[in-house]
Amino acid sequence: MSKPGQRPIVAIAGNPNTGKTTLFNALTGRRARVGNYPGVTVERRSALIELEPGAGPVEVLDVPGAYSLLSRTAEEQIAFDALLGMHGLPRPEAVVFCVDATQLVRSSYVVLQAQEMGLRVVVALTMSDEAGPAAPEPERLAQVLGCEVVAVVARERRGLGELRAAMQRAVRAAGSGGSGAEMRWRFTPSDALAGRISRVREALPEGWLDCDAMALWALMSVDDDDELTLIPASLRSAVRDAVADVDAARAIDDEVIEARYRWLDTEVAPLMRAVPDRSLTERVDRILLNRVAGFGAFLAIMFVVFQSLFAWADPAITLIEEIFGALGEGVETLMPAGIVRDFVVEGLIAGVGSVLVFLPQILLLFLFLGIMEDSGYLARVAYLMDRIMKSMNLHGRAFVPMLSGFACAVPAILATRTMERRRDRLLTMMVVPLMTCSARLPVYTLVIAALYPAGEVFGFFPVQGLLMVAMYVFSTATALAAAWVLSRTVKPLRAKRLPFVIELPPYRLPRMRDVLSLMWERSRLFLTEAGGVILVCTIVLWGLLSFPQSLPADAPDYDAEIAQAVSAEQRTELENARDGALLRNSVGGRMGHAIEPVIAPLGFDWKIGVGIIGAFAAREVFISTMGVVYATGADVDEESTTLRDRMREEVHDDGAPVYTPLVGLSLMVFFALACQCMSTLAVVKRETGGYRWPLFLFAYMTGLAWLASFAVYQGGRLLGFG
Repeated sequence: MSKPGQRPIVAIAGNPNTGKTTLFNALTGRRARVGNYPGVTVERRSALIELEPGAGPVEVLDVPGAYSLLSRTAEEQIAFDALLGMHGLPRPEAVVFCVDATQLVRSSYVVLQAQEMGLRVVVALTMSDEAGPAAPEPERLAQVLGCEVVAVVARERRGLGELRAAMQRAVRAAGSGGSGAEMRWRFTPSDALAGRISRVREALPEGWLDCDAMALWALMSVDDDDELTLIPASLRSAVRDAVADVDAARAIDDEVIEARYRWLDTEVAPLMRAVPDRSLTERVDRILLNRVAGFGAFLAIMFVVFQSLFAWADPAITLIEEIFGALGEGVETLMPAGIVRDFVVEGLIAGVGSVLVFLPQILLLFLFLGIMEDSGYLARVAYLMDRIMKSMNLHGRAFVPMLSGFACAVPAILATRTMERRRDRLLTMMVVPLMTCSARLPVYTLVIAALYPAGEVFGFFPVQGLLMVAMYVFSTATALAAAWVLSRTVKPLRAKRLPFVIELPPYRLPRMRDVLSLMWERSRLFLTEAGGVILVCTIVLWGLLSFPQSLPADAPDYDAEIAQAVSAEQRTELENARDGALLRNSVGGRMGHAIEPVIAPLGFDWKIGVGIIGAFAAREVFISTMGVVYATGADVDEESTTLRDRMREEVHDDGAPVYTPLVGLSLMVFFALACQCMSTLAVVKRETGGYRWPLFLFAYMTGLAWLASFAVYQGGRLLGFG
């Protein structure tokens, strides 16, 4: 129970897709505090509410959905720990279990487990509106389960008052030391199992619940293949001794699970007054789960999502850029020229703009994800795509984030939260940045237009278009191959792929209030968590490319020449030349010189190195950085003929051209694979809760980019394409 002086806790638990989070939102009015459980990145959602006027605040906790209290993964263990108050977490005074009226037997299974553990249980009978006349009577279900049962329809706020009263009674009973539920269900183990339970119970660590149910949990959860944390070696040894082989473990599972379901089939199943009508769901599933029609429907839906991330978000992105551009220009007119003005305009204002520019795509992505999740379609997508993704050891739900990665990796990484297991989320996060995002397109466009003349292959296919398509195919194939390799070589990503089991909920009309709440929550988390890191990195990069603000000793007196300029065109040329000289003498410019020996085998010179350093802020910044380096101006874009011409004219000291088609291909391959995006790293840091995985992501992608570019450039030279 909660410690003295601590607010009482009531947990909301149950199977996935039983209306648990909808009920939590209805009870709390979406006043949730969103954080993480200690040591993991599983979200902890809670809110303080008064169940009855004057009764004092109670913390309501939304526990991750679970079909059973048995745990095989760290995520499943979180639900168990939260309900039982394990490993430093406070134990709830009561638990409200959401029981689906259309799936009464299955969703009541976890209630029996909780009662075995001595938890004080209140049942919220959800989906009774969908069950219709088939729904059981709450009073009869309460008699069978031995706990209070309240029928609720959270979307319409029906039954919430009765549920609040039942929760308050459970809290009062806990405060007065009242006993837990007087359940009718009792599990009587066989003699062989009773002996095993007794031996394991003796090995339960101090501070754990000392009961047969806890020992039984350990027997059925702990083995050599689990992903559980904080399990003492002594307990693992006791379980290993008690369960000698796989057959013994299977016999325990069969005995316990069959006993529970036998009781549920006898006592609970007859309470259903009819079989719920799922004919509409079944008819739609015949199409959407079909290997051909279902895949076609999914591609059509994802085309709309994909198009929105590219096209629909563009006006909002442009508006944000224009607002911050105008704000910067306004500040420039108000402040005197100097380093302070440069910091405010190019560091601070540009940094805030670089954070907010991601919001349109994030909001749109979670609009579609929320609609697909709320309607029941996302579960079908996961089932459909799992047939394809499992060959690469990816979860079925990884397909949506990976496809979203074609637009932007930031919202795509946030979308991995639809996966339950940390291992699945991590593996997807490690490969999503390899997908060709929209920020790479300006780089590809510039290189292809500058170095590959327009023409056709076989008299029909345009060369430049084929190159662009090839880069997309290359990035997708590399991402899938990387998933295959990482899942077999990196230990935290190498976890055994569990059988894919997923609940296919009935189709429902999405509730826009819930969808909008999801959009707000995800965008707020991005701004508060990742946004700060992006802002700091932007300012740091500005500093690297801006200091020292001094020209080399042998540089011309640009200020005097600018003052004597006879035309605006000459003045602009001199200003661009001065800015280029300042950049080359900056810390970033010197870093470009420093890394030249490393990138020279790829066909790159130090100027390209400066562009690569600048592109760490965002890949498309490579173009404006190269514009400054080549003294064509920072306002150039991928369509700039001046920059293209300057690149074609650039030569080495021996007169050989710097940019050739082979160098261009090497550069595009490097940008396709390198992690040139601080925003991506910031979001990965936020999602994984530390620096370990973003550093690994940066290291492996940069190493892969170098090796691939090296192979392309040096291999091309060997084949005579230099």
